[in-house]
Amino acid sequence: MAAAQGRLSDGAGGMDDANEGGGDGNRSAPPPFRAAVEALRAARLRPQIEVEPTPAPKRLAPFAYALEATVVDGDQDLADGRLVLLHDPAGHDAWHGTFRLVTLVRAELEPEMAADPLLPEVCWSWLTGALQARGLSYGEPSGTVTRASSHYFGGLAERPAASQIEIRASWTPREGLGGVPETGAHLASWCDLLAQVAGLPPAGPGDASVVTLPQRRGPQSR
Repeated sequence: MAAAQGRLSDGAGGMDDANEGGGDGNRSAPPPFRAAVEALRAARLRPQIEVEPTPAPKRLAPFAYALEATVVDGDQDLADGRLVLLHDPAGHDAWHGTFRLVTLVRAELEPEMAADPLLPEVCWSWLTGALQARGLSYGEPSGTVTRASSHYFGGLAERPAASQIEIRASWTPREGLGGVPETGAHLASWCDLLAQVAGLPPAGPGDASVVTLPQRRGPQSR
């Protein structure tokens, strides 16, 4: 799987600076964080989305847990991304809470789609729409939508131009009983976003707040 790389929004840099203990859910962590991680592990997701733990970044929060995912169709990858759960028991002024979810999602698009001036707004609506469609409460959302194009020359001139979309975002999940957010539902919403970016049809009834773009670039071989 091609793991999403780069620096995430909301000051969440250092995604490649792995915390070797982050992948096990930090067994010495406080109960709310352990419960939030267990909810992530227990979530039931679409079969086209392969999710697995990955080393979590350090220095972002006292406790962190990370997942990476790929949207798969046969032997082809359609999109990929990473989701990080951060927890600071003392709270964080910028988060307005003790938990934060940070993500990077990316996929390749047709160059014509990448040139659409409405593309950033549409892609951001995919994120907020996925959360709203599952009735999730959240606060302090922030992020960026980036489109990039590659053109090939010389010995690579035969390659077609390629365009990529990246959604980098973070938000504060509202805490429920025992100070634990519904992380399993937030993971499911994040997978809805991945599926949307990959061009998959919705798993259930559509949501009016989610805008559909035209056909995307064909899948990439794994």
